[in-house]
Formats: sequence, C-alpha cells, structure tokens
Amino acid sequence: MHRNLPAVRWVGGVELELIAIATGGRIVPRFQELSPEKLGKAGIVREKAVTIFIRGGNKMMIEETKRSLHDALCVARNLIRNKSIVYGGGSAEISCSVAVEAAADRYPGVEQYAISKISASEGIVFLQTLKYMQVKESNPHCGIDCNDVGTNDMKEQDVFESLIGKQQQILLATQVVKMILKIDDVISPSDF
Repeated sequence: MHRNLPAVRWVGGVELELIAIATGGRIVPRFQELSPEKLGKAGIVREKAVTIFIRGGNKMMIEETKRSLHDALCVARNLIRNKSIVYGGGSAEISCSVAVEAAADRYPGVEQYAISKISASEGIVFLQTLKYMQVKESNPHCGIDCNDVGTNDMKEQDVFESLIGKQQQILLATQVVKMILKIDDVISPSDF
C-alpha cells in the first residue's frame, strides 16, 4: 500500500487459499520471506458487491426477510467452501440415528444405554417408520415428504442441504447433550 500497489487487509484462510490457487502464488506468512518465485499473476482483479433492498408491510416482515436472506447467503457460502451435500427431509439425521444405534451394540452396560438414547430410538412413530424404511430398503435418502409428492426419497425430490450446515447442527446438538450430562454429574438427586 505504501508503494501504491493494490492490497487487501484481513483475508480469511479459505479465501487466501483460493487466491493462491487462482494466481499460482504461494502463501507467505512474513513479508521478509517474499521472493519473486513465490509471487503469482492475475490479469484482472475484480471485487463484486451487491446491494439488496428489502421492503415489507411492517418491521417484523422486514426482519424475518433479512434473517431468511442471511440464511440463504450462508448456505450459498457453505456450498462454495465445500460442494458436498446430504439429502434433506430428515434423511441425514435418520441415517445417523441408524448408524449410532448400530454402534451402541458394541458397548457394554450403561454406555450402550446412553449411546442408544442419543439415536432417538423412542422417537415419533412416523420417524420410526422412516427409520425402518431406510434400513429395510438400504436407502439412506428416505425422509419426510413435506412437498407431498408421494415419495419419501429425498434424492428423487432433489431435497438436499449442505454438508457443512448439517455437520454444524450435529456438532451443536452433541455439545448441548454433553453440557446436560455434565450438569447431571454436578447436581445429583442426593444433593436435594
């Protein structure tokens, strides 16, 4: 910047890697390590900005639209970072539940009970039916037919979610369960 060269501050790690790939350059942690062979090349550098104007009947509608738009942009960002998807309609969660339930059998005693409870084995009857369908048909894409098209196969319906988003949901749910289990360790019924 001091020598009137184009510069950008605070580039994230993923973006930095993409720039390095696009330009053929190498990521250099310190300015002192910079050398001509580590520099990349770019014909044109463009920055794209978009303004979205939201109008609504009342403030609540505008705020809800803003939240929905933010969620949609996050999904698009996640798909740019990682193109992997999982099928929606609850099929990924049910498939994980089936796998956790099967893994629970490998643990003896109380651990087996705790693991099988994480799989939500006592869930709603409809979810139990879908879980049965996944196991019987060996089809991990069976989910809830919210579009009412007559099939529970989310692959056929093109209902999917980003893998990153699903991983974050499961990670958060697992952290909440761990926090609850810690509370049970700290506060026991004998304390009352």
